Amino acid sequence: MKLPKSAHTSRPWLIHELTTDFAVEDVWALPTPGGPDDLPLLVSQVVKGDFPEGAPLVVRLLWEARWKIGAVLGWDRPSAGFGSRVATLKDRLPRALRDEPSGPDTNDLPFTSLYLLQDEWAAEMANGTVHTVMHIGWVPDGSGGYHGQMAVLVKPNGLFGAAYMAAIKPFRYALVYPALMRTIENTWRAGTAGPPPLHA
Repeated sequence: MKLPKSAHTSRPWLIHELTTDFAVEDVWALPTPGGPDDLPLLVSQVVKGDFPEGAPLVVRLLWEARWKIGAVLGWDRPSAGFGSRVATLKDRLPRALRDEPSGPDTNDLPFTSLYLLQDEWAAEMANGTVHTVMHIGWVPDGSGGYHGQMAVLVKPNGLFGAAYMAAIKPFRYALVYPALMRTIENTWRAGTAGPPPLHA
């Protein structure tokens, strides 16, 4: 379920200190009901998940097209990313966190973990179009349980980056996010299901 940006900005999370020059692009409540200590499980599922491979064909084609276009236009070359065009947000972490484990290996995702705390995880990505942060928080649901909340924060690369974000927005809302939410929900249900009931 899409949430107002205030659902993210009103939380006392560390990410706010690191992203004062970023804009909150999207905020979503994740269909991942759980207990107070379940954020690491959700994060591990996200980084090992079946997206976009398990998404509908049209989403997979869009995903593949993005990376092919990026390869042709040089959006994802090293000089467009960290250490060249932009500095990693790891440099903005409080000193006490800089030497701590940053979170799980993000495997095939184009993101790199920044930090993992009890109630929030953040990962970043930079290319020729944008510097992006994916933030997943673990929030109480008001009835004794908890669930995940995902925010996407962006810092476009000039006018071109802003135009790119505007151009892909309809596809994100109509295709990518619905498929991602279904993948997260299905993975969560499978990963949190207990053993089958014993029958007499």
